[in-house]
Amino acid sequence: MSLRAGIRTGDPAAFEQLFDECSKAVYNHAYRLTGDWSAAEDVMALTFLEAWRLRVRVDPEGGSLRPWLLGIATNVARNTRRASRRHDDALARLPRGEPVPDFAEEVVGRIDDAERLAAVREAFGGLRRHERDVFALCVWAGLDYAQAAEALGIPVGTVRSRLSRARRKLGKFMEPPPAPRQVVGDRGPVKEEIR
Repeated sequence: MSLRAGIRTGDPAAFEQLFDECSKAVYNHAYRLTGDWSAAEDVMALTFLEAWRLRVRVDPEGGSLRPWLLGIATNVARNTRRASRRHDDALARLPRGEPVPDFAEEVVGRIDDAERLAAVREAFGGLRRHERDVFALCVWAGLDYAQAAEALGIPVGTVRSRLSRARRKLGKFMEPPPAPRQVVGDRGPVKEEIR
């Protein structure tokens, strides 16, 4: 059976032979048409898929199938370019979004804020109930001493002393730990005792 007859009937061995004989020529032709190695590979693959689909049109008599394949490759390359152009045009018509700002600093800030808030809550939880009440009214709610005293039903002096104690305690909780200090001394290296 001739190569053309094998192609026409869909013989896998005939298509393997056709690929071996013509794939390089089809690839080179596709590269010249596209100017891109990757696109040429795609065109070559699509050319042989299209040849399989059109195999029944192959005349059983004739010479080389190379011109037939190159014709298919030319059409495939044209269709690929057209599809790419349509895709690019469609993308160009899409509305441009606002540039997305770098939010890394914001995330770091939020993490720091969350850590500080957790530390404040822990420190606030370490106060006595009556110190928390005075602190919440005077510092967070913005009441003056007289208003806080009225709200709690206690003397103004008691509000002042409780608030002072609360601030002092919170100050201790909120102070950063002291940085480790390096001790400078005249000690030499430690020698192990041999027994």
